[in-house]
Amino acid sequence: MGHMGAGAPQGPQPLPGVAHVVAIGSGKGGVGKTTVAVNLAVSLGKLGYRVGLIDADIYGPNVPMMLGVTRQPNIVGENRIEPILSYGVKFISVGLISPGDKPMVMRGPMLHQIIRQFLQQVEWGELDYLIVDLPPGTGDVVISLVQTVPLTGAVVVSTGSGVALQDARKALEMFHQVKVEVIGLVENMSQMTLPDGQVIDVFGAGGTERTAAQFGLEFLGAVELDPQIREGGDKGMPVALAGPDSKLAKDFYRIAAKVAEKAKEIAAKDEDVLEIS
Repeated sequence: MGHMGAGAPQGPQPLPGVAHVVAIGSGKGGVGKTTVAVNLAVSLGKLGYRVGLIDADIYGPNVPMMLGVTRQPNIVGENRIEPILSYGVKFISVGLISPGDKPMVMRGPMLHQIIRQFLQQVEWGELDYLIVDLPPGTGDVVISLVQTVPLTGAVVVSTGSGVALQDARKALEMFHQVKVEVIGLVENMSQMTLPDGQVIDVFGAGGTERTAAQFGLEFLGAVELDPQIREGGDKGMPVALAGPDSKLAKDFYRIAAKVAEKAKEIAAKDEDVLEIS
């Protein structure tokens, strides 16, 4: 009995071939977290990085729709899952396994198993960045994630409204409690520019930047509220496909470049700590 589990790895284990794992979270739903995650992943791919995306939002798996592919993934080798490739991004989602309007009704242990499968049974290959689109809130999926794989860091998405930021602060505290460094904050749907050039402050522009300053964190940037961004997601053609010079996509590319740079800094710092110890 005393030898059971001897030699088994303890704690979170790095994924072979994956350099950085970055979680995209939010304190509440409806702030466009998945839109940011998808366009961030596409932007990183267009910038020359090898990118994967896990749709860990089990109850609202919208990544397949936003990336324009809904077919089931292939099983390869020793019961391994081959990720779907779309626009240069490898991705996996419960939405590929349970498509349509069928809801995923499951408890914590089942969630944990799915997250472990998405991380460890998918043939990710060599990746510079594996982006994980988390469900809103501070629930089981985040705990499962940090117990399974070391995270390089997390990005928190919010609008500038006081209600959204109240929950975003809970997300910041959650990442602090599970010892995941926050790369920075993104303000989504910040302002809306009308055809005549008038700018409307819909959700309280600037609130996220002030919150970042209060917590001593980096403000990664703001994304405008624009119907074409929504249309791109609905049609499975993310606006980031237009490239870094596109008026609609340029904010996502700026954020992607900052995330890449900060993730490398965090990883290098962690390596230095390991060498010293």
